[in-house]
Amino acid sequence: MRITEYVRFDAVGLAELVARGEVTPAELEAAAREAAQAVNPQINAIVETWPADDEPSPGSTPLAGVPFLIKDIAVSMAGKRMELGSRLAAGNVSGTDSSLMRRFRRAGLVTFGRTATPEMAYSNTTEPVLYGATRNPWDLTRSAGGSSGGAGAAVAAGVVPIAHATDAAGSIRIPAAHNGLFGLKPTRGRVSMGPGVDEVFNGLAVHGSVSRTVRDSATLLDQIRGPEPGDPYFAQEPSLPYAEEVTRHPGSLRIGVLAQAWGGHRTTTSVADALSRTVRLLESLGHQVEEVNVDLGADWEEFVLASARQWTANLTASVDELAAAFDRPIDSSTLEPPILASYHYGQRVSGAQFVTALEIRNRIARSLARYFDAHDILLTPTVPELPPPLGTHAEGVEALDGLGWLRRLFDLSPFSAAFNVAGTPAMSVPVTTDRESGLPIGMQFAAGYGLEGRLFRLAGQLEQASPWSGRTPTVWAGNHTGP
Repeated sequence: MRITEYVRFDAVGLAELVARGEVTPAELEAAAREAAQAVNPQINAIVETWPADDEPSPGSTPLAGVPFLIKDIAVSMAGKRMELGSRLAAGNVSGTDSSLMRRFRRAGLVTFGRTATPEMAYSNTTEPVLYGATRNPWDLTRSAGGSSGGAGAAVAAGVVPIAHATDAAGSIRIPAAHNGLFGLKPTRGRVSMGPGVDEVFNGLAVHGSVSRTVRDSATLLDQIRGPEPGDPYFAQEPSLPYAEEVTRHPGSLRIGVLAQAWGGHRTTTSVADALSRTVRLLESLGHQVEEVNVDLGADWEEFVLASARQWTANLTASVDELAAAFDRPIDSSTLEPPILASYHYGQRVSGAQFVTALEIRNRIARSLARYFDAHDILLTPTVPELPPPLGTHAEGVEALDGLGWLRRLFDLSPFSAAFNVAGTPAMSVPVTTDRESGLPIGMQFAAGYGLEGRLFRLAGQLEQASPWSGRTPTVWAGNHTGP
């Protein structure tokens, strides 16, 4: 299969070709590899590839035979490296498949590589020392987002139609917004984190994907959702498959609009203009849209402090475990400045401070739940500005402690983290673009706990009303003229 033909299909479309016998999984993998060779030298999204050993039965699942990439963190594949984007974990080889990896295999996906992540996934840009910066295929001088920036850039550039991603404070939605993709953060407990851990960052982190079409994300979530024995959280199973929800009319939804983020962070003019256009589109589709003020449940600085304590305490435990496992020092030779500073900050977090941070998490979850009693959806920009230039996050980083680093991350993406704290689903949809530069702009839609189906119905409607699949970035595998 030629790359120019390969990139025309989403994951479900490729699987249908396999099911009809028009192409084999091996031929799709070869096309994906050729696509990676064509674009990865420019975007640096993929840190390793390998010969896939999956042999899915054609037509056995809606995704059987589709080439796939996993993120370099949080999912282990037997015999393959998972280095967490860090020199501290360099060379780490997983001994067994995690629960999620087994589900990827059962879904019929053909996994042939891993994508870049910032160190410990602890940033909203993907610029690790270990493998270097991932570049945005729309503008190589800009960030691809994080922490699933490698996944976002690889999908946007046409290497694969869908890739694994994780999200603890926006790490699915931010790369989706920066790269012009669809990305949904599921409800806490929707996808198992086990068996190696019961939760990540006390339930903030979830597994998901970024994709070029809504139906691909819905179909993959259908394949991987559901608990494993011993999981600490459980989200009620949906009444219908999410892939079916994408095709259903959402009805007239009550949508609140939060244009300016908590903490007084200002949305830039270009993003505010895109938000206004999105509101007009929603109104034309019959939705009831109004501006709202949403009580976060805590003062912004109180939220940032609690998050810093919760995040860094978890990080410190992980770093200690890795250092012991690999007999490596915890210093500037193994950790980047903001991660080392966060490690030391976490060492000073007391048990009482940690428990207080969890109490603030509860207040935020309860406050957002009250909002969803009166509204079906909350609309915000995914991020308040266009993708920042590479290097923006690193400016003056040596002077920051763990609190200062987290404040920087939250200042750059103030709309996303609250929904991880609340555990509710939220998605970034590439509804429109910047009028001047043509760069993609994502809009975030959030719903109440367990209501991914509502989001998928709305996303399907938006995809029909304002199609984005025809938009392609400057670095696009489909431009490759090879055989």
